[in-house]
Amino acid sequence: MRGIDQNLEKYISDQDITKRVKEISNEISRLYCDKNPILIGVLNGSFIFISDLVRHLNIHCEVDFIKISSYSGKESVGKINMTKDLDLDIKNRSVIIIEDIIDSGNSIKYLYDHISNLNPKDIAVISLLVKKGVSKLNFKIDFIGFEISSEFVVGYGLDYNQKLRNLKSIYKF
Repeated sequence: MRGIDQNLEKYISDQDITKRVKEISNEISRLYCDKNPILIGVLNGSFIFISDLVRHLNIHCEVDFIKISSYSGKESVGKINMTKDLDLDIKNRSVIIIEDIIDSGNSIKYLYDHISNLNPKDIAVISLLVKKGVSKLNFKIDFIGFEISSEFVVGYGLDYNQKLRNLKSIYKF
C-alpha cells in the first residue's frame, strides 16, 4: 500500500489489542456463563473486534449484526442511517452491543435506543475505543478496550473511506 498510509503513526499495537481483547472476553465469559447472550456487532468497523472477542469466549453465544453510518471521510455527517437491522429476535435476551469506537456518543445512543425498543432482557455495551470527553450518555459503557484522545484513527477494522481496515494495529491518521 502506498499513498495515504505513509502518514500513519502507530497508536495501539496489535499485541496490546490482543491482550485487551482476551481480558474483555474472559470477563464476558465470567459474567455471562449461563445466559447465552446475543452479541451484536456494529458494521462495518467492529467486524474484526467481534471476531476476535468471539474466538476467545468460553460460553455459548449467538452473533448478529446491525449496520449504521454517520461518517464521510474524517467527518461525521450529523445524521445516522441504518442500512441493516437485526435478524435475530432479541426479546427477553441478554444483548451485548459491540462497537469499534465511541466518539460523540450519537451513534451508540441511537443504537441503544433502537435495541431497547426491541425489549431485550438486558443490554451491555462494549467499545474497543472511546474518545476522551465523550458526551454524557444515559447508560453505561460496560467494557472499554482503550480510552483515546481525539485524533482520527484507522486500522483493526476502523477505516478512512473504507480503506485501512486491514491494518493489524491502530494508527493515528
